[in-house]
Amino acid sequence: MSTTPDLAENSEPATEPEGPTGLLSTWLANTTLADIPVHVLERAKHLMLDGVACALVGAQLPVSRLGVEAITRLDDSGSAFVIGWGGLTTSPPSAALLNSSFIQGFELDDFHPAAPLHSNAVVLPALFASIPPGTSITGARLLLGAVLGYEVGPRVGLALHGQEMLTRGWHSGAVFGPHAAAAAAGTLYGLDAAGFEDALGMAATQSSGLMSAQFESMVKRMQHGFAARNGLTAAALAASGYVGIKRVYEREYGGFLAVFGEGHQPDSARIGDKLGEFWETERIAVKPYAAMGALHGAIEAALYLRSHSSLEAGDIAHIDISVSAAAYHHGGWAATRPIETIGAQMNLAYTVAVAILDGAVLLEQFTDAKLESDDVWALIDRTDMRHDKDFDALPADEWLTTELKITLNDGTVLDKRVTHPHGTGDVPLTNDEIVQKYRTLTQPILDDDRRSAIERAVLALDTLDDSKELTDLLIPNVARALH
Repeated sequence: MSTTPDLAENSEPATEPEGPTGLLSTWLANTTLADIPVHVLERAKHLMLDGVACALVGAQLPVSRLGVEAITRLDDSGSAFVIGWGGLTTSPPSAALLNSSFIQGFELDDFHPAAPLHSNAVVLPALFASIPPGTSITGARLLLGAVLGYEVGPRVGLALHGQEMLTRGWHSGAVFGPHAAAAAAGTLYGLDAAGFEDALGMAATQSSGLMSAQFESMVKRMQHGFAARNGLTAAALAASGYVGIKRVYEREYGGFLAVFGEGHQPDSARIGDKLGEFWETERIAVKPYAAMGALHGAIEAALYLRSHSSLEAGDIAHIDISVSAAAYHHGGWAATRPIETIGAQMNLAYTVAVAILDGAVLLEQFTDAKLESDDVWALIDRTDMRHDKDFDALPADEWLTTELKITLNDGTVLDKRVTHPHGTGDVPLTNDEIVQKYRTLTQPILDDDRRSAIERAVLALDTLDDSKELTDLLIPNVARALH
């Protein structure tokens, strides 16, 4: 079984092999599955299982159905499959866009704590869409593409100081995402180092995304889809010999880091640092809650206080939430009634309120009835959120640090500080927990046989002679997760 890209004999090197762009491009072209530690591959397969679960849950959400209707009206033919839509196909770029929007459909998907992006939402759709029709791609090749994509996105993000992009108003994942998608798709296209350099250069020039999409806009669900589509397009162009921007990470005029990092001292060395030695794949966080990652510290603190103090909503006089700058700008805005699901999943006060009231932050906490619930808004009205500048001075991997103080009517103050929410840092979701999350999310929408078959196929991906053994299982209709 081949685990290496089918590189041409006359493969070309990157323009400057020792520069940041060249180091990354060369590593992408030369890395094989055998170069990746077994524990990293095992984690990658579990990350893919989580991404598949999120896609299946998101496929038939109301917002997803609107997206499918609009995109297929615009682009009604093609050979690429749309997950959970019973054989519906469209062009590869449109399929990448839609399948990504499903993964992002309910804020249940992964995120990278230090360089915020949702890796599966860019990597998996680009991979699936780059499988040529009628061609056999081994599961091992698909797994290699996933790992390379998982590695690239965070490294590009870290070069721009990660969460600093959120503070400045960029949708960071949509900025870093095209690069990850290009790396993943480029693996299936068999790009050499020069080809990966071209693909990364063309991905970089398509990077974009405004974080104001988080308030009421449905497009927050689709912005990683734009990134997946753009990275796929970049890789396809490079595979055809279309020349991209060379040395895109070190160019002083119009280069990726120079433009997006203007005035913020980007660090290009982070792109190639410890490639093949330190694996960003293992830092990707899997979410236990259906909310933006920067809120998870507050959610966890609320759940802790609820379970350890017999906390009742009626006893609460005031709630204070303190977070870092990035978390404050991203989630500390004042919620107003009425609120859309997307806004609620991005708001500190809302998610803390439902955590206190329900002891959970999953699908049921964002139904129309819950969004309009008076008891939720009574707690939101008693909540203040603040930016604690001391948290900004903490190490970069502690930017999710959150302190929650709840003052009761009798003057008692309950206080909980969380540095690494469950799923991040030194408390990641275990592989077994990821499997359980997959089973819990998909139980209402898949029959038992199909659910088990998908799980087996993903977790044995590197042994599959043809990745169609997995992708064929993703095509049939799924039931609606929300009605």
